Amino acid sequence: MQTFEDRYLDVLNNIEVGIMLVYRRQPDLVDFDVENALSALIRHYTAEMQSRLASPARLNPLAQAVYDSVLAMCEWRLGRTEMGPAEGGKIPQPEPITSDEIIACLKRVRKSVQYWNKEGGRRGYLTFVEQFVQ
Repeated sequence: MQTFEDRYLDVLNNIEVGIMLVYRRQPDLVDFDVENALSALIRHYTAEMQSRLASPARLNPLAQAVYDSVLAMCEWRLGRTEMGPAEGGKIPQPEPITSDEIIACLKRVRKSVQYWNKEGGRRGYLTFVEQFVQ
């Protein structure tokens, strides 16, 4: 039987790439910022599914940068935007997933942040994931 991680590996990886893009530009980023950004995104998509506006997220600048980066990945995975590399070409659009699926993936990454933070401290998650994300 296929696990959640197996089924959504590409989506989970896209979310983690969004996080790592910020971490590599902002080495002061800590797991707490990542967790806050992911929680705000979960609230955003949950509110959207309920046809209501989410309260504006009150995030520090580092968490806001993660929020914006991961939001772009989520919107791409939902089929709402296109993504292109710096050279100007387009990355092929993946099969769109549902808001329910994106929320589940965000929750799974948040759970990983919480686990690795307990295991490795302030940057436990970031240090762990950095070795797997190019």
